[in-house]
Amino acid sequence: MQADPSSGGAASVATRSPLDRYFHLSERGSTVAREVRGGLVTFFSMCYIVVLNPLIIGTVPDSTGHYLGGGTEPNLAAVAAGTALVAGVLTLLMGAWAKFPLALAAGLGLNAYLAYSVVSLPGMTWAGAMGLVAIEGVLVLVLVLTGFRKAVFDAVPAFMKTAISVGIGLFIAFIGLYNARFITHAAGTPVQLGNDGSLTGWPTLVFVVGLVLMLVLWVRKVPGAILISIVTATVLATIIEAVTGIGAYSDGTLSAANPEGWSMNVPALQGSPIALPDFATLFQVDPWGGIQAAGVVGASVIVFSLLLADFFDTMGTMVAVAGEGDLLDEKGDIPHSQRILVVDSLAALGGGVGGVSSNTSFVESTSGVADGARTGLASVVTGVAFLLATFLSPLVAAVPYEAATPALVMVGFLMMTNVTSIDFTDPEIAIPAFLTIIFMPFAYSITVGMGAGFVMYVLIRLVRGKVREVHWLMYVIAAMFVVYFLRGAIEGLLL
Repeated sequence: MQADPSSGGAASVATRSPLDRYFHLSERGSTVAREVRGGLVTFFSMCYIVVLNPLIIGTVPDSTGHYLGGGTEPNLAAVAAGTALVAGVLTLLMGAWAKFPLALAAGLGLNAYLAYSVVSLPGMTWAGAMGLVAIEGVLVLVLVLTGFRKAVFDAVPAFMKTAISVGIGLFIAFIGLYNARFITHAAGTPVQLGNDGSLTGWPTLVFVVGLVLMLVLWVRKVPGAILISIVTATVLATIIEAVTGIGAYSDGTLSAANPEGWSMNVPALQGSPIALPDFATLFQVDPWGGIQAAGVVGASVIVFSLLLADFFDTMGTMVAVAGEGDLLDEKGDIPHSQRILVVDSLAALGGGVGGVSSNTSFVESTSGVADGARTGLASVVTGVAFLLATFLSPLVAAVPYEAATPALVMVGFLMMTNVTSIDFTDPEIAIPAFLTIIFMPFAYSITVGMGAGFVMYVLIRLVRGKVREVHWLMYVIAAMFVVYFLRGAIEGLLL
């Protein structure tokens, strides 16, 4: 007697674990092991933010001479702990509620804008600056809840979404190569190979070994290729440092020059791997103080700049992660994108309240997706890792760029393969797509690349008399980007 297919299907669903049913692991062709592995890969690909964010916002005093966390001396430990805590909580929320393999942390570029353009304004404090970040987060949340942000996402043509994904691939590959100092800034040219036009130094060897191992394992279809390579490269770097004592990279401005040292982190454990966190940055937020210091007009310009960058960076990152994991539906949209956008909006607010700058979705999440992550369980793993990092900062600090950034290069390659779906024979598609792709790495900004593509897409359609073929929101977006590109001149007139 043949079993009833419907009853068999129900039985199979009933026998699945609660974890499987909640995160839809089977539906997305994943397993708990793959999600754990992918979540860890994402964490190791972006855990540099726990060290980098304090170096950006923790080393710059506000106009009163005080640093984040209080006091007249930098408190990097507190900024690092706050960075990891906020990232962990928000990434957990993204995984457990939005069920999407996307991790969040303090956004690069946004933190630099606060440190070098905002807190130096007369009367501005770090609490005031974080207050403006919190205001931006509330505004973004309102845009999400009213459906405006999703409407913008849906109005973007499919080929532009693909171009965004490809451009981000090149962008993060460039980040990986530059952060590992495989390519560096040069006096005669913008960049060069290595420190002097050639490959030298042990750290470079670690990067090459990690990248080659990753590519070989991926070609051989070895599960966990990215994580295996990161761990192997870190162990190799630790052994080399123990034997040679290379130390940290230095260009000679703050200490003796060491051009062949380790980038960001020295792969060596010193003392206990466990340290109690200091959360002195939490709740140091003063929105009204920020408005008073910058003035209503000035504060509006600052909030608008933060909002626009946050708004479109997340859109691009969502598309990149969904495209890499084949999570887009038949219309090219992301299922349940509203929840993803709500969490991302809360991230901006949480970053301000946490005193660590606006948090946003990280494109490094694609590294975990490339290694098998397909569900929110991976983000739960990444979030837990960030929370543990508040106590295990010495372990996080033992992974140098040279061991982690090969994952970014690998993911850049994988995302670049999507370029074949763009019709470069049609100038209405090819030119906006081309500008989107090249401006992301060349301008070192996802937002700039998207803006260049959107503005040119609208312009070309206008000059070809296809006004009605363009969604009205695309006109609004293009106009907003024109203002964004001219914000320096506008700030000069208004501030």
